[in-house]
Amino acid sequence: MMPMPGPSVVRFGFDVLDRVEQAVAMVKERLKRAVAALDAAGISHAVAGGHAVAAWVSRIDPAAVRTTVDVDILIARADLERATRALEAVGFVHAFTFGIHIFVDGPAGKAREAVHILFAGEEVNPDDPVPAPDLSCIEAHDGYPIVDLDRLITMKLTAFRLKDRVHLLDMIDVGLIDASTAARVPPVLRPRLEQLLADPNG
Repeated sequence: MMPMPGPSVVRFGFDVLDRVEQAVAMVKERLKRAVAALDAAGISHAVAGGHAVAAWVSRIDPAAVRTTVDVDILIARADLERATRALEAVGFVHAFTFGIHIFVDGPAGKAREAVHILFAGEEVNPDDPVPAPDLSCIEAHDGYPIVDLDRLITMKLTAFRLKDRVHLLDMIDVGLIDASTAARVPPVLRPRLEQLLADPNG
C-alpha cells in the first residue's frame, strides 16, 4: 500500500529573505533621503501614513510594526516648488498621478514605492470629510518629524481604506487607541472608530 503524501512544504532560501531585508532597507533609505533633502532646504514637513503609524507602534511594541513601501509626507502647498527642487536634487522624479504629487525614486522608479506629497490643511480627496492636519502638531521620532498621534488617527479614519483600517487595528492592538480616543477625533469620524473598537478582530 502506497503511503499517503504529506502536506507540501514551501521552503524559502536565504536569498529570498535577503531580498526582503534589502527591500525594507531601501524603503528606509528612501524615507531618510527625502526627509534629509527637505530639512536641508528648510521646508517644514511631517511624515504621515504607514511610516508614522510604524513610528508610533514601535514605541509600544517593535514586534508589531508593519512595513510599508510608499512614503507619505505632509508639506504646505506653498512649498511644493521648493520641495520639488530639493527632492529632485537627491534623485527623485516628480510626477502627478491620480490627483497626487508623487516622487518616484529615479527614472525607473515605481509609483507604489514613491514619496507621496500631502498638503497641510487640505483634503487629500475631494470627498474627504476632514482635511489633512496643519504642521503645528508634529512629534520627533528617530531624527525625523511625524504627525502627532491624534492627527494621524484622524487621517487614517478619514481615508479608511483597507490598509488604513489595518493600521488603525494595529494601533488598537498595542493600546494607542482605546474608547477614550473617540472624544479626540472629529464627530463625523467617530462611527468609523467605534466600528473598529467594537470588532477589532474583524
